[in-house]
Amino acid sequence: MEERNFINTIEEHRGIIFKVCKMYCTNEDDSSDLYQDIVAQLWKAWKGFRGEAKISTWIYRIALNTAISGFRKQKRNPLKNSLDAGKLTIEQEDNLKKKEDIDTLYMAIDMLSDVEKAMMMLYLDEVPYEEIASIMGITQNNVRVKMLRIREKLRKIMTSH
Repeated sequence: MEERNFINTIEEHRGIIFKVCKMYCTNEDDSSDLYQDIVAQLWKAWKGFRGEAKISTWIYRIALNTAISGFRKQKRNPLKNSLDAGKLTIEQEDNLKKKEDIDTLYMAIDMLSDVEKAMMMLYLDEVPYEEIASIMGITQNNVRVKMLRIREKLRKIMTSH
């Protein structure tokens, strides 16, 4: 019964684990390995979950701790694509611009420290500062200050590229 509850919980919240894997891994093999590591750590900690925090907060905390402390990624090697601009429609150009903006944001996030990446991922997932504080083990005021600094750092990185 306990194993079934664990499996159901993982299936229900697997999106959290995938987000962490995407944030800290650049290829599918590393992402798959990290996913397995996170699930293993969640299973080890399963009996210790007391329900004092939301299950999603608990999963984020373990997933991020696993990604930050135990799993080291390879440096990103972006692929270069050539496009014939004359063949693009305006809609395709808009989509390409959005994709480039997103790629630039992820490139900038990749330059952050592991802890800053974790906080930015939670912020982009619209996790409330109170919950980010609980996940990261810091005060809510500290979250606000760190997020201001992280956003400013990202602005500088993105404007320089």
